[in-house]
Parts: sequence; C-alpha cells; structure tokens
Amino acid sequence: MKKVLLATLLTIVAELVLAQSATYTARLLTPETALKATLAALEDCRKRGYQVAAAVVDRSGVAQTMLRDRFAGPHTVTTAINKGYTAISFRVDTLEFAKQTQSGMPSSGVRLIPNVVAVGGGVLIQAGGSTLGAIGISGAPTGEADEACARAGIAAIRDDIEL
Repeated sequence: MKKVLLATLLTIVAELVLAQSATYTARLLTPETALKATLAALEDCRKRGYQVAAAVVDRSGVAQTMLRDRFAGPHTVTTAINKGYTAISFRVDTLEFAKQTQSGMPSSGVRLIPNVVAVGGGVLIQAGGSTLGAIGISGAPTGEADEACARAGIAAIRDDIEL
C-alpha cells in the first residue's frame, strides 16, 4: 500500500513539474517606457548635432516606437527599426555584429538575410538578466555615434526597468 501511495504521489509531483515548465513568464517594455527611451535617444543625438530616427523594438523584433527628427533622411526610419531588429534577432549589439560578420568570416552570410543591418546603432535593452528589446538609431555620421545615442536612450529608462 505504501508503495502504491508513494508511486501516486511521485506521479502527481512529476505532472505538476511538467505542467509548470510548459509555460514561462516574459518581461515586456510598456509603450510608455519604449517611447521614453526613443525620445531620450533622439534628444541625445540632437545635442550632438545629429538628425536621426530612433526606434525601439520588442523582444520579438517588432517595432514598438519610432521617431524621425525633422531633417533625418527618409532611409533612417527603416534602418533604425532594422538595427533594433538585428540586435534582438542575433542577441548582440550591431557594432559587435558588424565585426563578427565581416567579409570572410564564417557568419558573413547572415548579412544577406532580409532586414539585417550590420552597422552600429542597434543596442540590446537588458535588465535583471532579461532581454526586453532593442533600440536602433540611424542618421548620425558613424555607427559609433548612433550607438552612443542608443545608450543614452537606455540610460533614461534604466531605473524604470531594473528589478
């Protein structure tokens, strides 16, 4: 009888463990937080004298917010979104991604995937061990300058997203 009771108990516990592992909880940026980061990045670029587009994508790579400054080129809108998309898709900031996928590198072929942008300016938004999304900036004179503005956007929401 004890063996049957123990076997039943173990079966119930195993089913509960399996049921719990069938789902997970994900942290997501609110639209307000995404907008705050986007605005802060745009303002930082303005202070540096750059007219840019800034976009935040969610953890799936879908654009949440996008702002284009008055004189930023028309190409900057999709480029900013795609820099965020690239960072989140490959889980690496695009400056590093550009280095990893240079011509002659084993991974260089991924640059041919539609919407992939191997230029600096896409930066992961991470907090508390989770990747929440990414921010993409396009329009500054260099990828490094785009990345600096992106990091300013993330800094503006750091207190909001930390646990």
